[in-house]
Amino acid sequence: MAILLIENEAKIGKFLRRSLRDEGYTVETAGDGQGGVELALAQGYDLIILDLPLPPRDDLEVCRKLRAEGIATPILMLSARDTMHDRLAGFNAGADDYVVKPFAVEELVVRARSLLRRERVPQIPALSIADLALDPMTRRVTRGNRTVDLTTREFQVLYLLLRHPGQVLSRATIEARVWGYGSGAESNVIDAYIRRLRRKIDLGHARKLIHTVRGAGYVLRAD
Repeated sequence: MAILLIENEAKIGKFLRRSLRDEGYTVETAGDGQGGVELALAQGYDLIILDLPLPPRDDLEVCRKLRAEGIATPILMLSARDTMHDRLAGFNAGADDYVVKPFAVEELVVRARSLLRRERVPQIPALSIADLALDPMTRRVTRGNRTVDLTTREFQVLYLLLRHPGQVLSRATIEARVWGYGSGAESNVIDAYIRRLRRKIDLGHARKLIHTVRGAGYVLRAD
């Protein structure tokens, strides 16, 4: 099986390439994000390992670019950033797995093997309700014919609501799924993000999609 390793540190790249080849994989490397995207478009790989930041493009941008180009190859992201927000950002950008550095080579090999076994689908399906649509691959959100610009956190909250249409999500659930358990995000912070989403999603539309269920939480529904 063929692996594309996008790595901007030559010493680490050489070590990872040798370790993966010892496991029987064919490994090709790219020293920057643009080169990695070009190789991924030109050739077929079974797995992409993304070890960044890479100047002039960071890991999230490269990951989004790969997905925007229609590349459905599993992506294993390596990063020294280890907060829940960083992991969620990686997954929302299109990564299939996220390994925090430093890591044991054995862990990397096991994660890679697991992704290579996983049955793939062409792409993560877009989500929609009424005239609101969200594409997780490109992070594009539209309401009718209008593109909606969202921050990373706003996108994560909306994505969560869209994955559970018609289901009331409590503030505690939103906190746990977006900020992480024990994050300390207070209810007024979540309320503030919902207000921002309402301004961007519902303002100017007769049909409101984001609803408050008093004492329970928030729900996305078209009726």
